Amino acid sequence: MLASCLRLSDKGRVMMLNFLDALRTAGIPAGIKEHLLLLEALDRDVIAWKPEEFYYLARATYVKDEGLLDRFDQVFARVFKGVLGGEEVKADIPEEWLRLVAEKYLSPEEMEKIQSLGSWNEIMETLKKRLEEQKERHQGGSKWIGTGGTSPFGHGGYNPEGVRIGGESRHKRAIKVWEKREFQNLDNDKELGTRNIKVALRRLRRFAREGAASELDLDETIRGTARQGWLDIRMRPERHNAVKLLLFFDVGGSMDPFISLCEELFSAATSEFKNMEFFYFHNCLYEGVWKDNRRRFSERIPTWDILHKYGHDYKVILVGDASMSPYEIAHPGGSVEHMNDEAGSVWMSRLLHTYPAAVWLNPLPRAHWDYSQSTRMIREIMSDRMYPLTIEGIDAAMRELTRKR
Repeated sequence: MLASCLRLSDKGRVMMLNFLDALRTAGIPAGIKEHLLLLEALDRDVIAWKPEEFYYLARATYVKDEGLLDRFDQVFARVFKGVLGGEEVKADIPEEWLRLVAEKYLSPEEMEKIQSLGSWNEIMETLKKRLEEQKERHQGGSKWIGTGGTSPFGHGGYNPEGVRIGGESRHKRAIKVWEKREFQNLDNDKELGTRNIKVALRRLRRFAREGAASELDLDETIRGTARQGWLDIRMRPERHNAVKLLLFFDVGGSMDPFISLCEELFSAATSEFKNMEFFYFHNCLYEGVWKDNRRRFSERIPTWDILHKYGHDYKVILVGDASMSPYEIAHPGGSVEHMNDEAGSVWMSRLLHTYPAAVWLNPLPRAHWDYSQSTRMIREIMSDRMYPLTIEGIDAAMRELTRKR
């Protein structure tokens, strides 16, 4: 479909011009040079005529700033609506088994009567047996994989601990999720109460003049000219914030309601810190992180590489609601979307050992933290260096990062 729309036809040319105009309107600095380069690449068949390959070619041509990736995605989806489809997710469980016929509603008293299967190993072993034994779809029951019941396997019902298979989260109690989810990249151009966040972040500043001499030193030029008797121009390196920062964002799932708030923080940090690197993770830190949520399964960055690449003088800020199953923190294999060989707490400890100056910013109100076991566990790992994602919380976190150790 994409090939028939774009391959050197008048209709394709018009669509490409509309695409260019839409990118400019969205604030992406795309010019005629990039536009002609993309057309030339298409004319020369540098890619196979597949929607995904065209998407990555266009993104590589037009986008020069990682902070604009999400904005590009939105424009691309709007202009080429219906052309680029999502990736097919294959599962061993027939799709018709997972259709939600009727969602089951239980009273708090009924929920308390439903017993958990027990430990992580017991839950996963039981799931393995169910997959071997079950031959048909089930709905509303308490044992088999299905929908709308109280079984620990399936979706649309309730169980204090279970494995969500398909569907959307409702009670936030699943300890593992059997599906592939797409998360959204952050946009660094969100002006939050961004101005207020910038003011709070400025507590974490240490100015220095490093690098090439690119700025006129007016005072020294005047002194040198007076001393020499002729114009003696003196230059100096530009003054900038020398603090080095690693920023880790939890994305997807329970963090979706806080996307706008995180974008504001991301935008403010990008403008305040010259030496800043950012990464994404989901729920808890594990053996890999990523820079692009669309490629998070294929282009992961080993956490070990980060710990060895960036020096101990870097400051670390982790941003997340810390809302997850306790198994994700304490148990190998506890991640909701992959089989991790080591528990999240192990990787958190390694990060904090490498970077002693680290804090966790939580978008949930502080009053909610004590009701979540996982939040209490993360606070303990962080030695209580968890702060609310508010102006006051950011200010307190910056004070902590500047504290001498």
